Amino acid sequence: MNNDTTAGQPQALTPNTLAFMALCNEYCSAVEHASETQRTDFIDAMLRLMPRIYISASDISVSDSGNAEAYIEDVLTEDYYDAMRRGVEALMGEDDTYLDVFEEDMKYSDTPIAASISEGVADLFQVMYNYLETVRNAPDDLVAEATLAMREDFAQYWSRRLCDTMRAINALRYA
Repeated sequence: MNNDTTAGQPQALTPNTLAFMALCNEYCSAVEHASETQRTDFIDAMLRLMPRIYISASDISVSDSGNAEAYIEDVLTEDYYDAMRRGVEALMGEDDTYLDVFEEDMKYSDTPIAASISEGVADLFQVMYNYLETVRNAPDDLVAEATLAMREDFAQYWSRRLCDTMRAINALRYA
């Protein structure tokens, strides 16, 4: 029996949490090394990681929340974010920009809305980097709270960002 709670308290290091942490770490490493990677290898890595991250984040149980105020500290600096974005942008070259048909403003515009793969990848990097820094050497209760905060943020924001970016990367790989 796989029970994620003990006496009503969330367990931090469930198999799902460990898998999610490992995927976040692998994603961050791939982005950090993008400038040293061949474009096709980076695209393949993103297309292997992104669906797995989506599934893993979806599998985080939100019913275990012991603290409604779970929070992940924003530790990524703007300079480091920009360095990651620029590295991916250079790798993608002229294919970095794509039309985002799911952008909310699109329904009010006659002009297509452009988005960039590098910004999507960097936005996801920021989310995962902040999470990993929050849970690094943290006590189990903080790991549990941060993981639940990731699940809530996933549902509200970054799941869509992940899908949009993955769709654009997929178009490069299989177009």
